[in-house]
Amino acid sequence: MKISIETTVKATLQQVWHAWTNPEDIIQWNFAIDTWCCPRAQNQLVVGQGFNYRMEAKDGSMGFDFVGTYTQVELHKVIQYTLGDDREVRVEFLPTEQGVKLVETFETEDENSAEQQRQGWQGILDNFKAHVEKQHS
Repeated sequence: MKISIETTVKATLQQVWHAWTNPEDIIQWNFAIDTWCCPRAQNQLVVGQGFNYRMEAKDGSMGFDFVGTYTQVELHKVIQYTLGDDREVRVEFLPTEQGVKLVETFETEDENSAEQQRQGWQGILDNFKAHVEKQHS
């Protein structure tokens, strides 16, 4: 099953792309809720290369590495990758009059309900929007 989530960020396409791909920015927004954090992020934005983002509870009770390999990178347009469990994810960057519309489509996993996954991924996307708009307001 595939789920698509979206948001529109009030910033330039270059600012949005940079914040999405730059490790120093990623650690500021890559978590769904305030009790979690992203203490480290590594990113090689090249097809065949990939990323590893550490996501964990601030109290240290749990955490995991979010790891993927890039399968498509079109500057300022599309990033597509395969996660470690072979699920596909596609992120589209669409300029609009209101800002940059981000559409993220991902294949669900079997451990959590589709609604839980939608909420988690949307939470991260909402954090991303808040981070970029705070930086560029």
